[in-house]
Amino acid sequence: MRLLVTGGCGFIGANFLYAMRRNHPDWRLINLDKLTYAGNPGSLRALEAEAGDAYEFVHGDICDKDLVTSILTERGVDAIVNFAAESHVDRSIDDPAPFVTTNVLGAQNILDCARRAKVGRVVHVSTDEVYGSLGASGQFHETTPISPNSPYSASKAGADMMARAYHETYGQDVVVTRCSNNYGPYQFPEKLIPLMFTKATAGEPLPVYGDGENVRDWIFVEDHCRGVELALLKGHAGAVYNLGGASEMRNIDVVRTILRLTGQDESLIRFVADRPGHDKRYAMNFDLAARELGFAPSVTFAEGMKRTVAWYQDNTAWLDEVRSGAYRNFMDRWYKERA
Repeated sequence: MRLLVTGGCGFIGANFLYAMRRNHPDWRLINLDKLTYAGNPGSLRALEAEAGDAYEFVHGDICDKDLVTSILTERGVDAIVNFAAESHVDRSIDDPAPFVTTNVLGAQNILDCARRAKVGRVVHVSTDEVYGSLGASGQFHETTPISPNSPYSASKAGADMMARAYHETYGQDVVVTRCSNNYGPYQFPEKLIPLMFTKATAGEPLPVYGDGENVRDWIFVEDHCRGVELALLKGHAGAVYNLGGASEMRNIDVVRTILRLTGQDESLIRFVADRPGHDKRYAMNFDLAARELGFAPSVTFAEGMKRTVAWYQDNTAWLDEVRSGAYRNFMDRWYKERA
């Protein structure tokens, strides 16, 4: 297999590349990444050193038609897994334009280049946020109507619809996966868990939106990567598969877990003004993925959080490396406005 992974220097993409190297050492892995603020090639140093010619990094944009076409044709790519995306909701509220460009137009370019180059399969990695918000009960199914509430989720929904259109119009072999909230090693420290970890270990106040009662279904990143791998190998063309962790948690309880694991006191918690369009609850039904792909999460939230916090404690140099001036400036301004 000659596999193109887009956005491989990001959190989930990096974990996926490591997983594919472990599970399929005979595959050739090509990583196309634009290296925006959240893309860190340092996350893949160990893979690059170990894999040799079986791994290749290409610095570029998924919106670049000529570049994508040349990669697909010159490397003889068999399949694509598209992780490349702008993914932070707060940033999408601050400026939606890059999200439309990368998440919609970039995904469309990947699909079109793959169609013209006759690539065997495209797996488009999406999110549960395209479904909108749940009440106190129920779950998202693959047939749940799309109802995004943020510019980020709207851009991902647009890409999902483009994937569907390419399958229905051109008969292209496209599979869409929609996952719940990921956590684990290499996650950029503006997302909830690494952000709260860095602030807790520094003894700084932890900003929690609203009343902290928003609920998310958390999936350890290795479980998500396994689901994407199964979709690549066993998914039906044109299908959508939900991937969940079966671990619903209130945001406030996630924060309390981090404080407990880092030995800090709950007095550090600060409730701040809620962000606009903040969905109340997500919960994923992944019966279809279990039945057709054999998917099931294997890591409990308690185990996954212990592993995640331990990884960040052991990799403070990685955290220091990724926390650029641009990142700090955005986060300081964003939370200052909500205090």
